Amino acid sequence: MRKVKPLKVKDVYSKCDLSKLGFKTTDDLGECDDFIGQERAVKAIHFGLGVKSNGYNIYVAGPPGVGKTTVINTNVSQLAKKGPRPSDWCYVYNFADPSEPTSIELPTGKGMVFKKDIEEFLTLLKTDLPRALESKEFEDKRQEVMNDFQGERSNVYNELQKFASEENFQIQFTPTGIVTIPLEGGKPVSTENYNNLDDEKKEEIRKRKDKVDNKVAKAVKTARQLERSATEKVKKLQEKVALFAVEDIIESLKEKYKENQIIIDYLGKLQSHVLENLEAFLTDRTQKAPGFPMQMPQQQPTFTEYKVNLFIDNSNIKGSPVINESHPNYNNLFGSIEKESRFGALITDFTMIRPGSLAKANGGYLILEAVDILKYPFVWDSLKKVLEHEELRIEDIYQQYGFSSTIGIRPEPIKINIKVIISGNSFLYRLLYAYDEDFRKLFKVKADFDTVLEKNDKNLSNYACFIKSLCDRGNLTKFQRSGVEAVIEYSSRLASNQSKLSVEIGSINKILNEASYWSNFENSDSVKRHHVEKAIEEKIYRSNMIEEKIQEMINKGFIMVDTDGLAAGQINGLAVYNIGDYTFGKPSRITCETFIGTDGLINIERRARLSGSIHDKGVLILSGYLGAKFAQSRPLNLSASLGFEQTYEMIDGDSASAAELIALLSSLSEVPIKQGLAITGSVNQKGQIQPIGGVNEKIEGFFDICKFKGLTGNQGAVIPHQNVRNLMLKKEIQEAVRKSQFKIYPVETIDQALEIMTGNESG
Repeated sequence: MRKVKPLKVKDVYSKCDLSKLGFKTTDDLGECDDFIGQERAVKAIHFGLGVKSNGYNIYVAGPPGVGKTTVINTNVSQLAKKGPRPSDWCYVYNFADPSEPTSIELPTGKGMVFKKDIEEFLTLLKTDLPRALESKEFEDKRQEVMNDFQGERSNVYNELQKFASEENFQIQFTPTGIVTIPLEGGKPVSTENYNNLDDEKKEEIRKRKDKVDNKVAKAVKTARQLERSATEKVKKLQEKVALFAVEDIIESLKEKYKENQIIIDYLGKLQSHVLENLEAFLTDRTQKAPGFPMQMPQQQPTFTEYKVNLFIDNSNIKGSPVINESHPNYNNLFGSIEKESRFGALITDFTMIRPGSLAKANGGYLILEAVDILKYPFVWDSLKKVLEHEELRIEDIYQQYGFSSTIGIRPEPIKINIKVIISGNSFLYRLLYAYDEDFRKLFKVKADFDTVLEKNDKNLSNYACFIKSLCDRGNLTKFQRSGVEAVIEYSSRLASNQSKLSVEIGSINKILNEASYWSNFENSDSVKRHHVEKAIEEKIYRSNMIEEKIQEMINKGFIMVDTDGLAAGQINGLAVYNIGDYTFGKPSRITCETFIGTDGLINIERRARLSGSIHDKGVLILSGYLGAKFAQSRPLNLSASLGFEQTYEMIDGDSASAAELIALLSSLSEVPIKQGLAITGSVNQKGQIQPIGGVNEKIEGFFDICKFKGLTGNQGAVIPHQNVRNLMLKKEIQEAVRKSQFKIYPVETIDQALEIMTGNESG
């Protein structure tokens, strides 16, 4: 079996050398892009933006801080500049059904022109119509009609008077109607005289009265017909005069917009409505109230039905619109119908229809965050309907779901041609893809962002240039080459891989800003390596209070961890704690006791319900290894209990399975384990050591304890050989490795680990 040698200092940290690039500071570098790497995602975005078919919207997947927003905005903006300007949209009054305003699509910039044309038309109406209808010619013709009517009505009533006189009756005209009074000797018969008449005389008067009343009814009917006829003639005369004033303007507008049939139809209905409602332009809006000598004002007509709601005006944009909606609640995204309180009642009309981001981005691009559109009620389902049917309906959400009893309006939908780009994490993408079949139809393009890229000469050059771009964008102090090298090394640390570079732009930009601060703090004209290292140290210091508290408890013996000596059935395992903004390693004592019995392997954490499913799996794998190793010819009767000492929270992961197996074998064989060593790694049933995560933090956590208790040269860590490429350890450990004060052993099998941990050959 191959003897495992401890790693050298070059193995535990990968230095960055940019001397080949030939620059002293970032000012010496040329123009740079705003993002680096992500070729796969950029190609997917270009493809999705290029396909015009329905359903090819884009979901940009990736963790926060990898530059998704920058890449999206850069690529979309570049494409949008070359794109066509979208149409304008207006809402106008629907004369057939006022509750459903009509939408009108117009070429770019024509919406404002159309609105001004209608406003000018209304202004002319307010001046020309009263002038035409109050002219002497019109008044003479109207008076002629009224004179004819009054003459004909007088003839009717004169004939009525004559007939009544022949029947010995008198006609009186009162405010409540026409009254017939019998005459006797040319004088009216009083009620008292009438009651003194005999029955025959009364009957004779009654018959004559019936004849007169019938004649009165006919006369009244004839007079009303004459009045209606006169009114109709006056109205036609008004319409004729008004049409003369209106028709030329309407016809000129129809000629101007002859290619838009919707506007032609609207102008025709507008003309008819004006002619049917001329009194709105003529009525004197003041009147005398009873008992008051002064004139009391009445509400003036608003002429709202003759206005134009310029819903979308694209006259001032260049190219296609790009909208980043950072607050996509229902109204902000789909638009709203505002209401106004008048005399205690909420009213609305088509002029109160307001656009949302979808309407503003129509003909262009809309960028959204997945978490935001999923957390607001009704937004996701409504967005899918818009994309599926390619039309946008502006609706009152409360009325739509029955939450409001007020009467509203339902505007005609507008056609939508839009590309939606949603940015979110991969987990949300998988959930939506699995449980929402509409999502698969509408978001057919996935742009997957990576967190790392290969560390080669080309990417190192691009990364240095990218650092310059971030500095220029943030107005930061220029970086010396040593400072850039330190940032790139930190990038490899973030990537947990010596051959990779992290593209977590947020984290890199944060270090650049903080290093620039420390450079300015020292009044330095450039950022050097020690400024970057200072920024990293201070960042850790602001977040590692919990780590220091735990180390203090270990140093004082409250948490028992040995860093020297030998002990059977006891080993130092390494765990990682993540507290959000900071991750650190913590050594944990793992112990095992074996005894006679048939209970098998007992996982104390599982019995205490403090073990996660992955940790349970790791312990069960140990049973498979033991069976394959020691129970080929006869059953293995064993009782063993495994436990993490002084842990009181949930434990998960299988990175302690190698430590648990060694503790178990040590307890069985009574061979002691070196307490100056700690081990991390999972093991399979074949006894092979498998890689784990967080190797840097685990080693550094154990090193800090060893350093406090005193480095003896016999301390170190055993790690899976696959994790060597992940090592980017801090300076202190590099120095300790160089001086052989702290050793790191990469192992491939559990037998190699046993030899290192016990000092005895395995077998």
